[in-house]
Amino acid sequence: MTITFGDKIGFVLNGEDVALGKVPPRQTLLDWLRLEKRLTGTKEGCAEGDCGACTVLVGRLVDGELVYESVNACIRFMGSLHATHIVTVEHLKGRDGKLHPVQQAMVDCHGSQCGFCTPGFVMSLYGLWLTNSNPSRQAIEEALQGNLCRCTGYEPIVKAAEMAARIRPADVFDPIQATREQVKAKLAELALSGPIRIVDGADELYVPSSTADLAEIMGTNPHSTIVAGSTDVGLWVTKQMRPINPVVFINGLRALQGISTGPEAIRIGAGVTYSHGLKALAERYPALGRLIPRIGGQQVRNMGTIGGNIANGSPIGDMPPALIALGAEVELRSREGNRHVVLEDYFIEYGRQDRERHEFVESIVVPVLADDCRFSVYKISKRRDEDITAVLGAFSLRLDGDRVREVRLAYGGMAGTPKRAADAEAALVGKAWTEANVLAAMDALEQDFQPLSDWRASADYRMMAAKNLILRFFLDSQGESSELVRFAAGGLR
Repeated sequence: MTITFGDKIGFVLNGEDVALGKVPPRQTLLDWLRLEKRLTGTKEGCAEGDCGACTVLVGRLVDGELVYESVNACIRFMGSLHATHIVTVEHLKGRDGKLHPVQQAMVDCHGSQCGFCTPGFVMSLYGLWLTNSNPSRQAIEEALQGNLCRCTGYEPIVKAAEMAARIRPADVFDPIQATREQVKAKLAELALSGPIRIVDGADELYVPSSTADLAEIMGTNPHSTIVAGSTDVGLWVTKQMRPINPVVFINGLRALQGISTGPEAIRIGAGVTYSHGLKALAERYPALGRLIPRIGGQQVRNMGTIGGNIANGSPIGDMPPALIALGAEVELRSREGNRHVVLEDYFIEYGRQDRERHEFVESIVVPVLADDCRFSVYKISKRRDEDITAVLGAFSLRLDGDRVREVRLAYGGMAGTPKRAADAEAALVGKAWTEANVLAAMDALEQDFQPLSDWRASADYRMMAAKNLILRFFLDSQGESSELVRFAAGGLR
């Protein structure tokens, strides 16, 4: 298969059309905005997608509609921005120089003190303002999960969100609404430009326009780094200074971003982001509806993909244990064809997965939850929101009467890979679902895992928490879980 490549990426920056033929694969949007365009309202705080000072909006076409999402510019690579609209805080001013309602509300509610984090907060609130005219307190707090402030205590910023929501685009000038149709047409034109390859000395990046392109590129360049949301790879660059060349940016592949439901299984495209997948997954697996809002902040969920979480194989990724407990499979693709791997078998050991260099994750296939199956997920972390997991337990259970017919106990943070607790499961299968038998299964966890100590948790704490999560699962199944248990397990339920 011969691919004809273009040699430029194109996008819209605020009100300006941009075409770039020289794009270093490791160049972040934050650096480009500040150093090349001198748009210094976008700040660098953490350079790892945690603080939100670098928040901008990125618009893209989804099923023909223009959708804007907040993202972390510090870990978003330039090569991922083809056929998008980038909106920075400088774009919010009105024709007469007046502040946007979101900005004015921040002033009126005293939502800024030192001011360093303020542009990031404004952009997160702007993203909420565009999509929700009557946000609940919970919706506001979720929109601000990825923004940190050392000064205000957040309450004035929440009040600013409530104040701004009462002023709608019909009442004021809004730069996005004013140019929506023109930008939509421009992005649709750019999306038809075909695959892109940009080479500059040793630098090389690809932007495929189809999964067939991707399979061919990976077949020819098997040691390329595939980048979807860059919530992991971004830190490889900003914190570890790792080389990632050549890079294949796949976040624009619509073929990887669908969710389809059949009578027996749900197929999740590998490029589905947490934000995109939340509603559909929460409807079918309510426990995932409680887990996903605790993965990163809103910006991370808008960028990070479920398939990327699996492909990277992190032992503390939140989705793999939950999907293992559901009996999911991963679908791998290459130019030779497709193959399916049971997800728990995909993770071989730390840093090693059952995926050849020329293969990529195309989808995840998850069995439909049976009517008689109980499924729960519990996340333990130092902070409730926007924190990396210390221990995560995901459990599914089916009974025959009062006896355990099938049980899956899957954990993250307890081993070098996401892993099932085989000995603990064996201690339960065929036994009555009673507290005494659950306590015996808890003891069996010591044969399943030898966790490590690190700055997130000690080995002893991890083992104690992992055991207690099984007991919590039992108490929940009996309707006996107390508020104390809920708090101790991280408030997930």
